[in-house]
Amino acid sequence: MVRLNVDMKSSIGEIADRFGLPTHVLRHWESMGLLAPARSGGQRRYTEYDLYRIAAILRAKQAGLSLDQIRQMITARRGERRTILREQRDELRRRIAAAQAALELIDGAMSCRHEDFTQCPHYRQLVTERIGGEAPPHRH
Repeated sequence: MVRLNVDMKSSIGEIADRFGLPTHVLRHWESMGLLAPARSGGQRRYTEYDLYRIAAILRAKQAGLSLDQIRQMITARRGERRTILREQRDELRRRIAAAQAALELIDGAMSCRHEDFTQCPHYRQLVTERIGGEAPPHRH
């Protein structure tokens, strides 16, 4: 289990340092409704709940979600949230598949012994499979 220990007196600077973020990022997230740290004497005070929220935001950003999408996901009711998450999951799977296909083309080019890898029959076959069609006509 991941533990994000926090002292109830953790300030914005301490939390920003912990996550490697500038303080203005945390302020921006708060202005967007992504964070709502407690206040004491006019100072933001972050709890363990806030740390998990920050970690979740960072992970969602790594997955390619925009801040608006993250806010929508966080503020949605359970049924709506499942729909949003399902859509994001499907989009992420599509991006992963596209990245995997690109990686296979790069690996194909790297393994080619031809001076011009675009002339390699194996590479051409990979390209033809990726575009889902027939190979272009051969020119002499």
